[in-house]
Amino acid sequence: MLSATAAVTRGIDEPFQFEDIRVDEPRPHEVLVHITAVGMCHTDLAVRAGHTPFPLPAVLGHEGAGIVECVGHAVTGVTAGDRVVISFDWCGRCRPCETGRPVQCMHWAALNLLGGSRLDGSPTVTSAGARAGQPLNGCFFGQSSFATLALATERNVVKVPPAAPLDLLGPLGCGVQTGAGAVLNVLKPSPGSTVAVFGGGAVGLSAALATQLTGATRVIVVDIEPSRLALARELGVTDVIDARRDDPVRAIFDLTGGAGAEYTLETSGLPRVLRQAVDGLAVGGYCGVVGAPPFGSEVSLDVPQMLARNPHIVGINQGASLPRQFIPTLIELHLSGRLPFDRFVRTFPFADIEQAAQTALAGEVVKPVLLMT
Repeated sequence: MLSATAAVTRGIDEPFQFEDIRVDEPRPHEVLVHITAVGMCHTDLAVRAGHTPFPLPAVLGHEGAGIVECVGHAVTGVTAGDRVVISFDWCGRCRPCETGRPVQCMHWAALNLLGGSRLDGSPTVTSAGARAGQPLNGCFFGQSSFATLALATERNVVKVPPAAPLDLLGPLGCGVQTGAGAVLNVLKPSPGSTVAVFGGGAVGLSAALATQLTGATRVIVVDIEPSRLALARELGVTDVIDARRDDPVRAIFDLTGGAGAEYTLETSGLPRVLRQAVDGLAVGGYCGVVGAPPFGSEVSLDVPQMLARNPHIVGINQGASLPRQFIPTLIELHLSGRLPFDRFVRTFPFADIEQAAQTALAGEVVKPVLLMT
């Protein structure tokens, strides 16, 4: 067992607490990563708020980036000293995994969102110091990177080039990958089309940036926060809609001459906004669903309108990405200046994790990234 420091979530709505922990030694296909930076995602805060039922107390964090400390004896893809980004985990053995669809892994929920341990039930982290011997849940998205050390697997670490800015790359493992992948891997806008993104957070702005790499000629961002709409404008979208003042559906039809958007993407996780994203579609249009509301949330749809307008509604997890292939592509796009996601990142010292959480909840920061000392 190895010593580390972690920001622990002990109960619903409780602030992060810094504690000494023990991290397990890597098993044959596992990788121990010294975390240098980690993004804070809506899902981390959803667990803390009780909206996502991950077992507590826990070490959260799932947008880690860092340097490989050591590896299990069967690992061949990375070695000590390699710089890596950590993404979601998958089993690697079920049919979806074996056919290149890791986001559809039969064990995805247990490995990433609900388990708190390895699939065999063994823990990867335990309490130390004054709380030694008390249970602690880890393996959050196969990493639990709100800590100075994170145990991942060979499957979910992605080696990155020396020129890449490691302190900024953690969000590629979830938020940026999710938004950009929803556009580039799933929706694939056709030339001359309109894409409306509902929500100007990290996922939504990543989607808006990715849309500008396609043949779409109109990119709309819908939000209620003026600063995010202003940032979307700065990032090159053609139109913004302030949903506090304007009906987004009517505004989309006005902007498109009554046709509607060929593609919409819902990133906010609000059922009423999902309904707007469907209603704003052109006939035969595609709505991607990315936002994750609390478990059990439902949305109502106008069935006669569905028959008349033929919408296609598709759920999208992690941008339907294969991280080992997609994250290097995102890095190349960023280094060439074509995916400037750094524009919506703000860094905080790891010690200020609670301040980072509060600014994110208040909408003051799009993507907090915590830097380890």
